[in-house]
Amino acid sequence: MHTDSHMAVPSSENVIAGWIASHEKELIQTADYIFQHPETAYKETLSSEYLANFLEGQGFRIEKKTAGIATAFTAEWGAGKPILGFLAEYDALPELGHACGHNLLGTGVAAAACALKADMESRRIPGTIRVYGCPAEEIMSGKIVMNECGVFNDLDVAVTWHPFDRNRVSNDIWQAQDIKNYIFHGVSAHASRSPEDGRSALDAAELMNIGVNYLREHVPGDVRMHYAYADNGQPANVVPDYARTNYFIRSAKRSRTDDASLRVDNCAKGAALMTGTSVEIELVASCKEMKVNRVLTELYYQAMTKIPTPVYTDEEIAFAARLTQEAGFPDPGVYFTGLEPLETDPVPISIGTDAAEVSHTVPLVTISAAAMCKGTPLHHWAAAKQAGMSIGQKGMLYAARCMAEGTKLLLEKPENLRRVWDYHKQ
Repeated sequence: MHTDSHMAVPSSENVIAGWIASHEKELIQTADYIFQHPETAYKETLSSEYLANFLEGQGFRIEKKTAGIATAFTAEWGAGKPILGFLAEYDALPELGHACGHNLLGTGVAAAACALKADMESRRIPGTIRVYGCPAEEIMSGKIVMNECGVFNDLDVAVTWHPFDRNRVSNDIWQAQDIKNYIFHGVSAHASRSPEDGRSALDAAELMNIGVNYLREHVPGDVRMHYAYADNGQPANVVPDYARTNYFIRSAKRSRTDDASLRVDNCAKGAALMTGTSVEIELVASCKEMKVNRVLTELYYQAMTKIPTPVYTDEEIAFAARLTQEAGFPDPGVYFTGLEPLETDPVPISIGTDAAEVSHTVPLVTISAAAMCKGTPLHHWAAAKQAGMSIGQKGMLYAARCMAEGTKLLLEKPENLRRVWDYHKQ
């Protein structure tokens, strides 16, 4: 579903909006290519290459394999300070494809960087723009590895966005998370003839999970602990000598996540002791909660108040209504709204991102833009449907302009960056 024009054509004096409008077709093509070629964590070969090639065509210097990651890259334009970092993502979800809209996320970030570049060139403003191609966000990995390698250390600010069902500056505290594998090792035996000789790794895993489920009553209300079994590949007539569970342990504060994570570890150790098995505890990824920078949120909100939100066709509204009904979502009656006000205080939310780790290294701001109709959850087939059509593309183009215009405010008044860093150091 494509309309003849996604956004109103801006006046010629607005270089940022003009660049986005004049490159709309290429941007939609880029987002659509990534959508049509969904690639999961650390396998985003086509997606990262396509996005890097687009940026190279717009005058950016490209460095491949940033932080030693095959599907990461750094695209750079300009020289000197300030150094403005834009964080792109492009990984998909297994089975669901781009149900988190990362095809839009990466393309929108690239568009913002290019539009800002055009504005800086037109006004001869010095500085450096970097676009980081960041893989494997869905498994909480890419930016954490890159951050540990120091690739963001010299940035003056980091900027990104995420598709949601509403338009706002993200004032959200994304969760502090641990991702862990618990790998139990036992002794195999015939389950009928000699079960007494076996030590079941599966029993240990089940007992661990029972312990964690009892633990839920005795942790703070914002703590989340959820798990999945990995298939051990053995039939039911064999006492399994191997079992593995994958856990996400989260809260809005790193100290609470640390406490819950240790107690989950103890459940695993106790289960191993009860069953005569052993357990390996593998930390897959870990990050702090998002560090919200109030100076940045207010500046970018100021920019967003001057940018018109997308206008939707009757066809798009009808599509949103049908999708809401087919997915069984509560029908809000109104499927798209304008810019939401900036909240007075940060808002804890029950999801996480590896960008949170970067926010403790350098000041970071996140824009939220409606790339799906009201009530659509992420990681759902309905989100993927909209990420591949005009509803998602309109949100992407809007987010690109918001990121670029907000960053322009930082360039126009150097004291803004000083205030951002003063707040960050608190």
